[in-house]
Amino acid sequence: MRLLPLALAVAVVASTAAAQQRSTSPEPMSPPPIPIPANLPVLPAAQQAKMDHDLLEINIDQLHQLYKQRKYTVEQVTRWYMGRITKYNGIYRAVQTVNTEDALATAKAQDTAKFDATKPLWGIPVVIKANTAVKGLIDSDGWQGFALPGHEFIAPKDATVVARLRAAGAIILGITNMPDFAASDTNRSTAFGRTGNAYDVRFSPGGSSGGTVTAVTSNMAMLGTGTDTANSIRMPAGTSAVVGVLPTRGLVSIAGIAPLDWLLDNTGPIARNVTDAAIALSVMNGSGHPADPLDFRTEGSGRTEGADTAQLGPYLPYLKKDALKGKRFAVPAFMLSGNTGFGVSVTPRPTNGMRPETRAMLMKTIDQFRAAGAEVIIDDTFMPDTFAQAVRKVNTRAYRRDGTNQWLAEFGPAEYRSVDAYEKAIGSPLPATVTGISPAGAPANPNRPQTPQVLLKDDAKADESYFAPRKAALALFLSELDRLHLDGVIYPSAQMPPPDETMPQNGQLSSGPHSSTGWNNNIGVPAVVVPAGFYDSGLPFGLEISTRPWHDGDLLGWAYAYEQSTKLRRPPVLVETGLLPNAR
Repeated sequence: MRLLPLALAVAVVASTAAAQQRSTSPEPMSPPPIPIPANLPVLPAAQQAKMDHDLLEINIDQLHQLYKQRKYTVEQVTRWYMGRITKYNGIYRAVQTVNTEDALATAKAQDTAKFDATKPLWGIPVVIKANTAVKGLIDSDGWQGFALPGHEFIAPKDATVVARLRAAGAIILGITNMPDFAASDTNRSTAFGRTGNAYDVRFSPGGSSGGTVTAVTSNMAMLGTGTDTANSIRMPAGTSAVVGVLPTRGLVSIAGIAPLDWLLDNTGPIARNVTDAAIALSVMNGSGHPADPLDFRTEGSGRTEGADTAQLGPYLPYLKKDALKGKRFAVPAFMLSGNTGFGVSVTPRPTNGMRPETRAMLMKTIDQFRAAGAEVIIDDTFMPDTFAQAVRKVNTRAYRRDGTNQWLAEFGPAEYRSVDAYEKAIGSPLPATVTGISPAGAPANPNRPQTPQVLLKDDAKADESYFAPRKAALALFLSELDRLHLDGVIYPSAQMPPPDETMPQNGQLSSGPHSSTGWNNNIGVPAVVVPAGFYDSGLPFGLEISTRPWHDGDLLGWAYAYEQSTKLRRPPVLVETGLLPNAR
């Protein structure tokens, strides 16, 4: 197959993504409405280079030690990260918006007040995914329709997780790129453009948290947030050699996060190592107090089953190098057979079965687990295709508009606080992706039939369509673990390596990489992705671990033990020029 010139390929990517929006969006803009951040207050080049030695790949504890020693101020560190963004963001397009004024003001205030050991993220630069509200910044959700000049979605207040990060001392450095509405396995945005993989910009970082994983793995930030409706923290984490955590649903509030499917959506931290991820998760869950009246899944009967024995943190005590010894894991049979199709898309996609090179990487990680003291079994009867079929009975389609209206009512700008108000203000409707109903005249999608939209709390069929199937599928998962006396399950974070987006994939524009991990969201169980080596191409491979709900501490402990026994992360070698049309 002939390699397309990269400039042409990226143009095709952009035009195709825009075309997909024409039936439901304002006329596509070229260039995208949000420009690359420019004129940042960076450090002098010599000082930036001198600090590289200390700050590249640094972790939270190491940076705190430098602050205590007064080797660097928080302002200097913040500006160092802004320097990284200035140098590389034009190529990789990971960071949509830099929170310059607020970040520097917070940094200067912390420098005046001195180091505060009671705040676990004091002075730590963090980036936030573009669907998560940061007060005063554009909450684009990746979509140009929320970035229209004069009608921008300016968040009136912080999402719950952002408020908790701030309270823990984090520096909110900026907003990361994502695909429109988080509804893609790649990272193309009509609001900001395409994000490239840090290990090779021609390849996909995955979606929809591709901007965050690219920023974190590239040392444009120390930590970031992701969201996940079917794979969107975990699959991108695997493509980029970072740690991504999907908490038990209800452990972390999603209030203030633009919904793709609010009954499947979740949020969690992305970091370069398990320790930093564990610290961030402890903060994001409210330091052991996750309840949030704006998210019914964090309170009372709305919580995932098993909450009475929840491991609520702090999570650092779970991180032990021998945590895998004597533990027992298995690989889900349906993943090995290629039965996919969860979450937003409920249609099985057997063509996305596990690729041979991915299966080979999985076998290596199984050997590494065994070397760390764990037992791993492969059993064709464990989580077979019938499990996948049970999970797909969880039906959330009728409640899409409900979730979007709740989000707009609480976190929308004054101009539009509902789905109908948006259409009235802008003159075009929100897409069916987030409302569940296609506008009049839009082409029918046979894979996503129209579903009458209702309120979850008023729907007499809610138990039949959502609550009961979710409970039954979770019970089936737990019975499978019990039957084989398992502690957890392991599998690849994606069914394939990251694809080259300069070339057609299976005869069409790349839409991957794809995964088979949306089942976790349907039943609310946690998972974590850990760097697990590299394909022969030099692109990362990620291992995903999952377990029973509310065992998030155990999960992080196993991830830490694997990380420490293998130490397979290595940072990308970044480029500065020449690979994208807008490159310097």
